[in-house]
Amino acid sequence: MAEQKARVPDAKVALSTASVYPESTATAFEVAARLGYDGVEVMVWNDPVSQDVEALRRLSDHYGVPVLAVHAPCLLITQRVWSTDPWTKLQRARAAAERLGAATVVVHPPFRWQRQYARDFVRGVQRMADETDVRFAVENMYPWRYRDREALAYAPDWDVTKEDYPHFTLDLSHAATSRSDALAMADRMGGRLGHVHLADSFGSAKDEHLVPGRGDQPCAAFLERLTSSGFDGHVVVEVNTRRAMSSAEREADLAEALAFARRHLARVPGPGVPEPGTVDPGAPAPHRGVHRP
Repeated sequence: MAEQKARVPDAKVALSTASVYPESTATAFEVAARLGYDGVEVMVWNDPVSQDVEALRRLSDHYGVPVLAVHAPCLLITQRVWSTDPWTKLQRARAAAERLGAATVVVHPPFRWQRQYARDFVRGVQRMADETDVRFAVENMYPWRYRDREALAYAPDWDVTKEDYPHFTLDLSHAATSRSDALAMADRMGGRLGHVHLADSFGSAKDEHLVPGRGDQPCAAFLERLTSSGFDGHVVVEVNTRRAMSSAEREADLAEALAFARRHLARVPGPGVPEPGTVDPGAPAPHRGVHRP
């Protein structure tokens, strides 16, 4: 039998600029270039550079790192970034993505207290998607929990597969926090799965965003399924490195995450096929113990 070789993964692996927090957006471009990521996803937040399309273009050109996705400012801490009007935020995210050549805008479902926005959100996202080649990929979220209490913070629902969105972002850490099966959720998304946030978790009430391989989520199986399913989106490493003791430790975590993603995206499916080696031979060992944020 002829020896089978690991296929070259079609999915590009990007670094979320949130993964270097509390360091800056500019640092994320530098780290992505040094480690060999295929691009970045820009989290638009309180860092002024993340809000400035021309500054982002200069960083992209300087480091030779493309912007593959723009994450619209949907967090509680970004309620006043770009505008207080949520539709204006999405319009500006789309314009930024178009100017930067990014394929995807990541957006969260509305908070329940954004009542008017929530009422028209599903139809509004579809209308905006019809006006551009940029994908609006709505991200799965989770209930907010405190001890034995649960609050439904998102509308129409944290489980975005219940609505008819044109594209989805599947975040594996969010799936764990919502106590969902990520593989089953991907099945429900089907061909509308357009974007992935790769991170691990132990499924606690806290959204952990661990380096993949350090929790108990099916990160490896999920990536291998993407490879065999014809997935044509991007895989974005979105992990929490806030407790790293140094820049070198943070970069080691991000190198490990990149090696994990590429290793499992390149795996050849089928029985009896040995697991291919890590794509980046200089990357650190795949596990150095549990690293909680």
